[in-house]
Amino acid sequence: MDYEPSFLRTLFSLILVSSLLDCVLSEVDAFPDTKTWFENLLPSTMCIQNASIESVYGIMFDAGSTGTRIHIYSFTQKYPDQLPELRKEIFESVKPGLSAYADIPEQGAETIRGLLEVAKDAVPSSHWKKTPVVLKATAGLRLLPEKKAQALLSEVKNVLEESPFLVPDNSVSIMNGTYEGILAWITVNFLTGQLYSQSKQTVGILDLGGASTQITFLPQSEETLEQSPLDFITSFKMFHTTYKLYTHSYLGLGLKAARLATLGAVETGAVDKQIFRSSCLPKNLEAVWEFGGVSYRYGGIENGESGFKSCYAEVLRIVAGKLHQVDEIKGSTFYAFSYYYDRAADTNLIDYGKGGILEVRDFERKAIEVCDHMEGFTSSSPFLCMDLSYITALLKEGFGFKINTPLQLTKKVNNVETSWSLGATFLMLQSLRISN
Repeated sequence: MDYEPSFLRTLFSLILVSSLLDCVLSEVDAFPDTKTWFENLLPSTMCIQNASIESVYGIMFDAGSTGTRIHIYSFTQKYPDQLPELRKEIFESVKPGLSAYADIPEQGAETIRGLLEVAKDAVPSSHWKKTPVVLKATAGLRLLPEKKAQALLSEVKNVLEESPFLVPDNSVSIMNGTYEGILAWITVNFLTGQLYSQSKQTVGILDLGGASTQITFLPQSEETLEQSPLDFITSFKMFHTTYKLYTHSYLGLGLKAARLATLGAVETGAVDKQIFRSSCLPKNLEAVWEFGGVSYRYGGIENGESGFKSCYAEVLRIVAGKLHQVDEIKGSTFYAFSYYYDRAADTNLIDYGKGGILEVRDFERKAIEVCDHMEGFTSSSPFLCMDLSYITALLKEGFGFKINTPLQLTKKVNNVETSWSLGATFLMLQSLRISN
């Protein structure tokens, strides 16, 4: 559904005018201290004085397991008595992610320096000192030993402080997976206008990263609220309405973490000369795969079984009994992002630029096609059979979706990236109390 720019301007004005700090996160029942949710997520309160009457900018780094992405948002302010309205987003990324530099944190921080140059080009120099920059790391750094993760974050903080931008005290941190889901849900439902519809029929989100996967939706059933684990339900107020979201992040069930588990490399790690084999890979394949700064040798089973049936049995072990299932999602509408989108685009299930709507069984159909004819897909990733089989198992056996459940796959809504970063940027700007 397309919306006119005037609608988006009104939409984001409402978002900010409604005092999001006071309304959105005033009640978070899932946490003992209701302030923890927000204070751990965003910079401490401070005030940006004398901001431009015309433009306001915000820079948000998403440091994921497979890469680091920078989102540069620009907002306009036509009149002094009006709050900013979203105008534009600039997006850039680098690979690998920060976690790949666990033993060389200085080099990891240099990747941030390069992305800051993009921000310097995008933000007028007259606005640099009053443009906040924040980096939130996700699952990749959550998997690292704490000392290594903190060393990386410390180096990144130094790089940010050397930049000409405004750097709040707690601008560099590791974000809880639950926050990712909530902020992405807010972003998508703002962009699609669902929160403003009379029916209040919001959409759920599914995000499949490299190290973790998230699910977030607004339950319509009291049974869901009563029977779900307590830490899966988060309550907050927004626009005088209380929302109780079902949200959870499964660390270790992202696409690339699932590859390691399927290969049996999670427990043993990379061992010299050891080759991790799977029926999900071409029989004659032997190669090296880099993930998280570690090199893994892997290959197919030359004289063993291959194809969808045997591969599916392997990946099924990764998700079996690992995820909480909710009956009502079978009839709900979900947006799916990240590797759901990428693998669908890689196999022409959707147009890479436009996205599309798929049913769960479309992933299974394509997995069967790829796995039973792996030699025909050698130009694509050698993990394509494994990835598609895992996505199928995750959706069907993990979350419990029906095979005909529709999924809206998209990278952008109204030309804005569908990630948690926009929701986080709104809250960041509010926490900084931008004033003119």
